[in-house]
Amino acid sequence: MQLSLINQWLLKPWAKPLLWALCAVPALALLAGALTDQLGANPAEKLIKETGEWALRWLWLTLAISPLRDVASLPALLRYRRTLGVTAFVYAALHFMAYAGLDKGLVIDDIVKDILKRNFILVGVVALVLMTPLALTSFNAAVRALGGKRWQALHKLTYAIALLGLLHFYWKKSAKNDLGEVMVYAVILAVLLGWRVMRKGGVLGMLRVR
Repeated sequence: MQLSLINQWLLKPWAKPLLWALCAVPALALLAGALTDQLGANPAEKLIKETGEWALRWLWLTLAISPLRDVASLPALLRYRRTLGVTAFVYAALHFMAYAGLDKGLVIDDIVKDILKRNFILVGVVALVLMTPLALTSFNAAVRALGGKRWQALHKLTYAIALLGLLHFYWKKSAKNDLGEVMVYAVILAVLLGWRVMRKGGVLGMLRVR
């Protein structure tokens, strides 16, 4: 009865706008901190770091929807997966914009040279590029235009994006010999992907479009 009630609440018309509002809170908090000079001695570094980590958190939450839906018997959770995926893309885009604008002053030559020089930035940019078509097709008209199977095949890129995001985070943190946080993200991702592998009968099953 309680789970049924939760499902009913998740299906309420105001639930998704509420989630959008909650997703905006970290970005608004960072903006407020920047405007009031509350981001510490290096605001640019703080903005780059926080937007990047929030992008990972929202992406991990996106991947957590399917396991939570099945384990908790809450099918209505599925309607929030695309919202969280788009949110992850927005924060990843903000992360790159903060890097390009605040760290490199929007000097294109310097940005390109830095991307080609530093592997962790290159991997992060590749992940953002792969996220872009997923964000652009995260609405019902795109699903209808692509067809269900092609849409599902495209959105399987989420797994590669998550691995690239983790690698980007690992290389960034390893330069400072600070891997504790990376291990937390890695364990959570291993659980989320491992659940899919077991449920689908192997990696190929996880990647297969039905």
